[in-house]
Amino acid sequence: MTDILQRILARKAEEIAERSAALPLTELSARIEDLPPTRGFAAAIEDRLAAGLPAVVAEVKKASPSQGVIRADFDPAAIARSYAAGGAACLSVLTDRDFFQGSEAYLQQARAACALPVLRKDFIVDPYQVYEARVIGADCVLLIVAALDDAALLELSLLAAELDLDVLCEVHDADELERALALPVPLIGVNNRNLRTFETSLDTSLALKARMVDDGRVLVAESGIHTREDVARLRAADIHAFLVGEAFMRADDPGSALGQLFAG
Repeated sequence: MTDILQRILARKAEEIAERSAALPLTELSARIEDLPPTRGFAAAIEDRLAAGLPAVVAEVKKASPSQGVIRADFDPAAIARSYAAGGAACLSVLTDRDFFQGSEAYLQQARAACALPVLRKDFIVDPYQVYEARVIGADCVLLIVAALDDAALLELSLLAAELDLDVLCEVHDADELERALALPVPLIGVNNRNLRTFETSLDTSLALKARMVDDGRVLVAESGIHTREDVARLRAADIHAFLVGEAFMRADDPGSALGQLFAG
């Protein structure tokens, strides 16, 4: 585990303690009872794939630890509308405050501005955060295999299903892929960014796709997708679902950039 990931997870433990002291889990979970159904994150991806189209999870992301502020003119609602017009299947919204300058409010603003299902992109390590995700309006949560042991992965994925949330389970290598495939989750995200060097390579997605059996799981390629050649290379390997953020966040019109990257 990288130093930055260790730092993030240590801060998450503090954050969860702070939040649960301010709003106990019993009160948080009670807020779920009257919520409307979720929008079906995995279903939205599967519908695009069934139609022979690329399924793009477009990310709403202000900053990152390695890049600093990526988009200074940051309006989550406007970005979400742009992505919806550009053909996104789903949204991903960063909610981590301390390292990515994210916010639960950004997720709520983006989701209210369009009809797309939304992934809460954060470092989920505790059941409290899964309940919290449902309460703030998320339709899917991210579980990072590198951050969790097998027992926690199973507990959190089952809780998410119980709360009508989909799970995107993120892996970085073959060992993590095997652990993810043991879980009852429909979406396997392959992060092409090496956690040790922070370099990206599409070879990671290509290699892990070759190790997957056709059991209905969807591989979502994440990071390092910048050109139409990148998309074509992945699609030639039967990878048709993508999570893209930084390439769009640096564009004047994120939705137009999405449409251009995935045109044809």
